[in-house]
This record gives sequence, C-alpha cells and structure tokens, in this order.
Amino acid sequence: MKNYAIGIDVGGTTCKLGLFTTDGKLLMKDEIPTNTENGGSKILPDLAAKVDSILADRKIEKDSVAGIGIGVPGPVSDDGVVNHCVNLGWGVLPIEDELGKLSGLPVKAGNDANVAALGEAWMGAGKDFQSIIMVTLGTGVGGGIILHDKILTGANGAGGEMGHMNVNVHETEKCNCGLSGCLEQYASATGVVRLAKQHLAASDEASELRSQEAISAKSIYDAAKDGDKMALDIVDEMCDYLGRALATLACTIDPEAFILGGGVSKNGPILTDTVKKYFKKYAFHACKNTSILLASLSNDAGIFGGAKLAIDL
Repeated sequence: MKNYAIGIDVGGTTCKLGLFTTDGKLLMKDEIPTNTENGGSKILPDLAAKVDSILADRKIEKDSVAGIGIGVPGPVSDDGVVNHCVNLGWGVLPIEDELGKLSGLPVKAGNDANVAALGEAWMGAGKDFQSIIMVTLGTGVGGGIILHDKILTGANGAGGEMGHMNVNVHETEKCNCGLSGCLEQYASATGVVRLAKQHLAASDEASELRSQEAISAKSIYDAAKDGDKMALDIVDEMCDYLGRALATLACTIDPEAFILGGGVSKNGPILTDTVKKYFKKYAFHACKNTSILLASLSNDAGIFGGAKLAIDL
C-alpha cells in the first residue's frame, strides 16, 4: 500500500520538501539550501539524503511511498530530462533517472510553474475544478495550464508561458525574452513599476508616488487603495492588459477558472475586481463567467504539486 508521497520544489536559493499522505494531507515540510557550486552537482544528492532523513525520522519504509515529484526552474521533457536550468547550473540532466537512483524511489519531474499550478488545482483554490489556468504575477509572469487534472506542457514545453503573449503591438521596448509587447512588461511586479514611471514622466499630476524613493508594485497598489488617482490609473492599465490576456486564453483553452498567484496577487480584491472588469469586456460571450480567483497555497503550491505528480506515477 502506497500511503505517502514526497513533493519537492527546487529554487535558486532553497529546496522545499513536503511529506504528504496520498489523500493530500501535508504531514511536514522542511527546506535545505540549494548548493549551486560545481554546476549544481550536489543538489540531487542533497535532496536524496534529505528524503532519507525525513522517512527515517517518521519511521516510514520506502515501499509505502508512491514516489517523489519535483518541480525545477526550467523546461522538462516528457521523458524526465531537464534542458538547462540556468539558475542551478544544470545543463541537460536526466533528473528522473538520477534522483531515482540516488533515492531508491520513483521520480516524476516538471517545470516549477506547471507543478505549482498542479498543486493549486489539486488542493488549493482550484480544487473544485478539473481545468484551470494559473497565472503567477511575480518578478515576471508565468503559470501553468491544467486540463482535466493533467499538466498541459505543449509540444515544446512552452505551455503556460503566458507572460510572453503579445498584448501590445505598438510597444518598442524589449522584454527580457527579446520580443516586445509581452504581458510580462505590464502585469509583473517589474512591469507595473515600469508603467508607473511612464505615468510619472508623462504628466505633472500630483501623486503620492512622487515622494517615494523606490517605487514598488506594493507601494503602487497601496497608493491606489488610498485613492491616489495616478496609482488607480496605473493599476487600471495593468489590469486592462491582464484582462485582455486572460480573455485570449479563455477562448483558446476555455478553463473553468483562472487562479492568480505570485506576490502581486497579494493585493487582493483591487486586483481581481479590476481584472474581472476587463476580462468581461474582452472575453468571448461563452467565457465571460469564467471564475477568477486568488491562489491559496502560497509558497507551498510547488510541494503540493510535486506530491500530486508522485501520486499519479
């Protein structure tokens, strides 16, 4: 009987691990530093040792563990090979085979954004749906697509890269990806700050943002909540772009719900209410009532998704 599963979320600084029951209960979580020295050669051995320690502490035999699910910051092919994780120092690495040999457990790997989306779909804000799209609004814009409880990776592993949808054909500045007019240039934390600087430079309108030494996404939203007109206009413009992008995704994928996560999502109703306004403006009539919700698992979404990958092995 397989009663347990391990979920792992590998980041550039720390690796988070969670021990779960196969019905989705988180029994414990821990983390270890991500050792990126020597091309990240110690990361998988460190993880295998930590898994052994967790199971030993709980007196759990490996034959009662369904496996390990792991999310990594890079593309992962269907056969479990990672194709370059720059932040970890990895090149092409057969991560499922390598971690499987080290741990003595079955392993399933996926891109971290996709795996986090799977976690939200399984036990988070999307648990009442079979098909969701998660959009993560952080330093950049990423996410994952879950269709009928399965990750949609696409032919090239680019499924869920909605941050690089073109939402402004008139944009002249380049996105980090090399294109122009990407959603990430407007709806990320850095993108909304970029919009703020444009608004401040374009007029002499009074705003509390002018007195701030370092404008952040949080300070923009805080000012908007205080009723600052310029800040409200900036939030409105950001949400216009995001609502337009979600409307395009809706008539392509037609999910039951969109789940908004990442640091910017912590601004709550002022974000979701404004995005909903523009989504309804742009959405195909059959999709206008698609739910738009806030993520609920926060930084644990990745380990939940990892556990789900392992359970589904």
